[in-house]
Amino acid sequence: MAHCEQVPTAAPTVDDVLSRMRALDAALPAGDGLAVFNRVYLAVTEAVDRHIDGGRFADPGAATALDVRFAERYLAAVDAAAEDRRPPACWRPLFQFRRHPGVRPLQFALAGINAHIGHDLALAVVDTCRTLGCEPADLEDEFDRVGDLLVSLEERVRDELMPGPDLLQIADPLTHLLGSWSLERAREAAWAAARALWALRRLPDVAGEFTEGLDAAVGFAGRMLLTPLRD
Repeated sequence: MAHCEQVPTAAPTVDDVLSRMRALDAALPAGDGLAVFNRVYLAVTEAVDRHIDGGRFADPGAATALDVRFAERYLAAVDAAAEDRRPPACWRPLFQFRRHPGVRPLQFALAGINAHIGHDLALAVVDTCRTLGCEPADLEDEFDRVGDLLVSLEERVRDELMPGPDLLQIADPLTHLLGSWSLERAREAAWAAARALWALRRLPDVAGEFTEGLDAAVGFAGRMLLTPLRD
């Protein structure tokens, strides 16, 4: 498999996006739904950074580029909301419900993961291919490794944010919400969407319609994940 070209030295780094996320973590109230997701994503990005530094990516330049382009999509949504601009539809439910007392922390975490994997990851693959002058197939190893870290993190999130066994019974609505969404399925769909968008890159109108449809569908799923479960 051909490797991508190296990232230009002036390109943003993983440390740059980590600094932004750490600043958000320090500034946001702990119970804010955005803060819940940001803590989760900060842990993922720190793990990716350790893997890059530890030589666990065959192409560290491509891994860095993908990780940074991925994070920039999330940070752009944060900036849009802070500046009273409309973030992508996939992120709007999290910003709208971030302070709702009836939404549990696990819901906030999964809604953010849904938006970021379901929508941003596919676009980040295309962004990275354009930046590095490569094909999606050249990024597949990096995509899979980052995806493996995300799956392991989802397990940790569920362990840390899941209500205790005495609170989470089969009749609890949260049980049904958790059963309706899978990070592994979202990851597979993101790769398929990235390949489709790359194939459509010379048909900008069609690619735009595809992207809008993806954004809306992921936003709808996010709204369901944030269904208030208590008053």
